[in-house]
Amino acid sequence: MSKSLGNSFLPRELFAGTHKLLDKGYGPMAVRFFMLQSHYSSTLDFSNEALQAAEKGYKKLINALGLIKKMEPASGELSGGITSEFARLSQECYQNMSDDFNTAKTLAVLFEMSSRINDLKSGNLKLAEIDGKTFEVFKRTFVGFTEDVLGLQEETEQNDETLKGTIELLIDLRKKARTDKNFALSDKIRDDLKKLGIQVKDGKDGEMTYSFE
Repeated sequence: MSKSLGNSFLPRELFAGTHKLLDKGYGPMAVRFFMLQSHYSSTLDFSNEALQAAEKGYKKLINALGLIKKMEPASGELSGGITSEFARLSQECYQNMSDDFNTAKTLAVLFEMSSRINDLKSGNLKLAEIDGKTFEVFKRTFVGFTEDVLGLQEETEQNDETLKGTIELLIDLRKKARTDKNFALSDKIRDDLKKLGIQVKDGKDGEMTYSFE
């Protein structure tokens, strides 16, 4: 990939959707998910379609995460086959990460686990059929590998809107400071935003725009 050829991406272009090959911006978690789909030693092939697929996959995984956090073991008639499958899936997560940190294979297992979680939610599988300790290990493994090992957390639109509103408020304060010829305050707001990775640009017409570094 080469910047001169236009087929390389900067992080801020992925998040803001400003690259010519992208139709929109993607959240940091969706981009992280995309990168985890390939082995760390492999070359990443960024494309709009691949990022869209990663975004959908990320949302599916996060949805399953929310479901299993609310589930607790139940007593009933156990099914040896179902219990063995849940135990196998938990074990495979550890095996794949021990195989040269193979995040791609680990994600594949997490997706298989998410399917079982959805089966529990829909009633196709019964919690009472699974040994309590086995389910606790399954739950702990799914949550732990998703959040702590792979670092995938839920992103909310509310957080994005709050960040956007905060930045725009600071930019409005900077505009007023410049109008009042309080250039020291204007420069401080610009410099403080820059420290946070937010680049403020002054236009010829007095308008200000911002981008993420």
